[in-house]
Amino acid sequence: MGWRQRGRTMALACAGVVALAVVVPLGLQSLSARFAITGMAEGATVTPERLADLAVTGNVDDVEVLLDGHTVEVRRTGDRLVLASPDVYDGTHTVTARRARTMLPDNEVTRTVTVDGTPPRLSVDDTEVTDLRGRFTLRGQAKGASVVTVDHTPAHLSGDAFNVELPSVPTSVLVVARDAAGNSTASEYTVQTRHPGMRAVHMSALGWTSAALRDPVLRMVAEHRIDTVQLDIKDENGEIGYDSQVPLAREIGATRGHYDVKAVTDELHAAGVRVVGRLVAFRDPILAQASWRAGRTDRVLQTGDGRPWAGSYGDFAFTNFANEEVIGYNIALATEAAKLGFDDILYDYVRRPEGALTQMRIPGLVGTPEQAIADFLGRSRTAVRAHGAFLGASVFGIAASRPTAIAQDIPAMAANADYIAPMVYPSHWGPGEYGVAQPEAQPYDIVARSVAAFTEQMRGTGAEVVPWLQAFSLRRTYGPAEVQTQIRAAADSGTNSFLLWDAACHYDPAAVPPAG
Repeated sequence: MGWRQRGRTMALACAGVVALAVVVPLGLQSLSARFAITGMAEGATVTPERLADLAVTGNVDDVEVLLDGHTVEVRRTGDRLVLASPDVYDGTHTVTARRARTMLPDNEVTRTVTVDGTPPRLSVDDTEVTDLRGRFTLRGQAKGASVVTVDHTPAHLSGDAFNVELPSVPTSVLVVARDAAGNSTASEYTVQTRHPGMRAVHMSALGWTSAALRDPVLRMVAEHRIDTVQLDIKDENGEIGYDSQVPLAREIGATRGHYDVKAVTDELHAAGVRVVGRLVAFRDPILAQASWRAGRTDRVLQTGDGRPWAGSYGDFAFTNFANEEVIGYNIALATEAAKLGFDDILYDYVRRPEGALTQMRIPGLVGTPEQAIADFLGRSRTAVRAHGAFLGASVFGIAASRPTAIAQDIPAMAANADYIAPMVYPSHWGPGEYGVAQPEAQPYDIVARSVAAFTEQMRGTGAEVVPWLQAFSLRRTYGPAEVQTQIRAAADSGTNSFLLWDAACHYDPAAVPPAG
């Protein structure tokens, strides 16, 4: 039924049906008996749907109902009168119930309410975080809200502005703004983080115990040539460099006491140095052998006929990246290391082995290997982020152009990590890659072009490129000049970050210029 106010058709903000229930108690015979409107307080602010809570109670025989002074049609259902479909706009409205065709006292009752069908307007301030240690404050605007929660934690609200302090930097949060009427707006907000970058060298667990290897690295720190030390958590042999308390690590005998995590991280942090923990994920012969002998063959990557995969790495080389226990083991080690003080967790061998996928048996794999690897990184980042650590992933240089060769899809991985560390060692490229005739003899050209390719692949993901550079000699001698050439090439391609690799952990301080 249409209705008019002040000689014009009223604007309608809500297209849904709003039903007003009018309760009629049985047994009241006197038309002069009092009646009342109940269901909400005078002046309440409600959503359009909440108008159905209003009721006229008492003797409602011969009662008519008006909305904003205009009679509206009602229908009777049992002992209730139901107001028939009035559309209402946002604003103040008066509901009136009055006795029809009588001049008796107490003939009319009213209730004024404000209808609000418009949810709050919510926005969250973008804040780029480069330090994951400590508390985190989220800020934003919630126009029209009376309450704002962030992951169910109440925020402080002043006018339209809100803020809340959280104990750590989350990966994402659920922000909900509610108004006095009960309307709400929800938004899943991804916290914007940016890895601070690094100038780092690789150190194995045993290498750190040697003063002859450790002292040159500390000298590089003191001379501001590097600002980060990468120290192995779990290496290619499956050995954990410290006395891990992860139950499966202790069960399979993987723990070693080469260094004290707390002592090392405290020492380096006191020197203003960040510490990156390298964690070799799926190349793990200790876990693979222990699992196979215990009958847990599903933890091991296999050949098509069900034998442990060896490839070029030896027997029991690779664990199964699709197995939940293998995944859980690596995430447990990553989480423990983050709790103990590592600033980053950098996965290595976060991939399948080389070889034809058709010749491999991967128990439990659902979907593609590439997606399984990316999902593993996403789960890991959420786990370590809760303890203040960034997550990185080391990848083959060829992955930028050949994502299925070893299951390293760079855009998918970058979307689930804080940085990608491509191994762009000149000695590892074949002739002609990226148009470079002799990559090992042309370190600037191959590093500049390959780093640029990764930068392009990762554009828009929020992840940084931190290349591994060659600090070892293979067919050609790589001394300070060649290392500096690679550093310059990476910088010219957009990144001042790098990780130097020498498996023997011998580093010449002269190879890295002091930071300007």
